[in-house]
Amino acid sequence: MNVSLVKDLSVYQLVMGVQTPPKPLSLSPATLLSLVRAQIDLLIEQQIAATLWVKLPPDKIWQSELARYQSSVGASSLIYTCQIEESSKGEAEEGGEDKGEERLNISLSPSPPSSPSSSDYVPVHLPPDSQMRRENFLMALSPQFCSLILAHRPLKKSKNQTSGKINTNKNQPLLIITTVEGRVIQQVLTGIQQAIAPESSSILPASFICPTVPQGALMNQLLAKQLLRQDEINRQIITVRTNKLEQQNQELHNKEQLKDEYLKNVCQELRIPLTHMKTALSLLNSPNLKPPQRQRYLQMLNTQCDQQNSLITGFLELVQLEQNLEGTTLELVRLSDIVPGVVSTYQPVAQEKGIMLAYTVPTELPSVWCVSGKLRQIVINLLHNSLKFTPNGGQVWVRARSQGDYVQLEFRDTGIGIAENEIPKIFDRFYRVRTTATEDYGGAGLGLTIVQQLLLRCGGSISVKSKLSEGSTFTVQLATVSNIPRAIATENEL
Repeated sequence: MNVSLVKDLSVYQLVMGVQTPPKPLSLSPATLLSLVRAQIDLLIEQQIAATLWVKLPPDKIWQSELARYQSSVGASSLIYTCQIEESSKGEAEEGGEDKGEERLNISLSPSPPSSPSSSDYVPVHLPPDSQMRRENFLMALSPQFCSLILAHRPLKKSKNQTSGKINTNKNQPLLIITTVEGRVIQQVLTGIQQAIAPESSSILPASFICPTVPQGALMNQLLAKQLLRQDEINRQIITVRTNKLEQQNQELHNKEQLKDEYLKNVCQELRIPLTHMKTALSLLNSPNLKPPQRQRYLQMLNTQCDQQNSLITGFLELVQLEQNLEGTTLELVRLSDIVPGVVSTYQPVAQEKGIMLAYTVPTELPSVWCVSGKLRQIVINLLHNSLKFTPNGGQVWVRARSQGDYVQLEFRDTGIGIAENEIPKIFDRFYRVRTTATEDYGGAGLGLTIVQQLLLRCGGSISVKSKLSEGSTFTVQLATVSNIPRAIATENEL
């Protein structure tokens, strides 16, 4: 074996070295597969026991073609399978080859096939730096029919202007050659013989002569099979693309439906305060209106204006949050720097309703991750809800404690509570708790939705336990400095 010749062995160069070589065509891997399948179809149908020289991708779809031929023809066939030897990581990087490229080492010792058969497999191991790394081929050799299907992926070199490194593009089409010319195949066979086989042996019988041109009937059948196989591949490609387009269309349709439903809900929510305001205005125009009634209708107008403003503000805030969800940044913040200030702000509200409001936030708690500038908003929304749904004389507690890699922040109240069947709905947009058909606590119904979205972005979570007439407990979990949220980990990897 001539190691230097083995390293430089290239079926593509052997083909292009003949006088008037066949012209390579720029085609897709799918077309290469259809050519290989058509070739195997012909060999099986005609029961041609040929010697095969192959180097095909390791994927099952390619190797199954060899298994199909092996099981159909069997006994008198011989298959030489070229394989690239594995190399070390350092060698691969030094060679500048594409990462993940199959690595073809060299012996001609027969090995048993992977499945039961009398057909002989002969592995041909090529060195990692072989010129055949970027080639795949199927060469069939028999007295009545010889053929070669060859695919070569050329290196498209482009220098990176900043690093000076050479990049390769693996998405290029293949240069494919298919031929039945005896002179071309004989040239390839001679080149392989000189590079791989010792002088004392031959990879084919000495009497073997590659036919110049196959029989016309065989050529007609081969052409027909190639057309059928290519049509089959084309149908499969069209089916895959059609299914993908249908899936994308369905996803777009679902998004449009969600958007339409969302806008419908927004319009409906905005219409309710306007209806109340219009009613109040019409009543204010009554000539017999007494001062107490006028005051009540003016108060209704004021309340509904606040409700309208709350809806618009919450809606715009949620839209902005969802639009900038991927662009938001996280920060480390201490609960002891935020919670006491918010509780102090709401103490007058609690005193006015006779509610006992207290908090416990140890200063030694670790810092937690949260969307920049948004921890205060989370605390305000949850504390405001607790006070709003707690009747006069009730109690509200805010407590923080460590829980593994998280800090738990609890908002517990003795309020009206939430029915068990309503708990899954409270984080939905525009959902508002109503204890009776007429009682409405106001609000936009977006506060808990915004809180949940903010917590999801920073790797936190929120849960609730509640019973009617007994109160509710909202528990927020925030990741500590030792527990990096996935969003930050992904940014660091990038």
